[in-house]
Amino acid sequence: MWHDYLIEGDERIREVLHDIKKIAVIGMKDETHENEASYTVPRYLQDHGYEIIPVNPGCTSILGRTCFDNLTSITEPIDAVLVFRSPSKVPPHAKETIELEHKPKVFWMQHGIRNMDAAHKLAAAGIKVVQDHCMYSEHLRLIRDN
Repeated sequence: MWHDYLIEGDERIREVLHDIKKIAVIGMKDETHENEASYTVPRYLQDHGYEIIPVNPGCTSILGRTCFDNLTSITEPIDAVLVFRSPSKVPPHAKETIELEHKPKVFWMQHGIRNMDAAHKLAAAGIKVVQDHCMYSEHLRLIRDN
């Protein structure tokens, strides 16, 4: 059932973190924002073996990686979408994710970001959804320190 795709609990979040390698980061910022989560979280993830694909139409390159304007510009399959946008801006990104030819396994909304309408649509399309969790904090707590 679709609600099985709404991910909660340590064990299920740990499984998600083990199951993904290539992460498109929507709203990722560049080095000029080095103290903001939208830069530090992807940098941490890259430093810990994840392949980061920045998605920000205002940048050309972040962390030595080509920056894309949107998800549909990415030509290779991705495992996860990590979102650093306000809850009201999530639905268009969810729609774009659902429409991708190669759907990612996971759509992850960072700490403080929750949009149940988008989550239901993603889950109904067979995409796992994590809401209101920091990927850095969860990796640190469930993977790195264990």
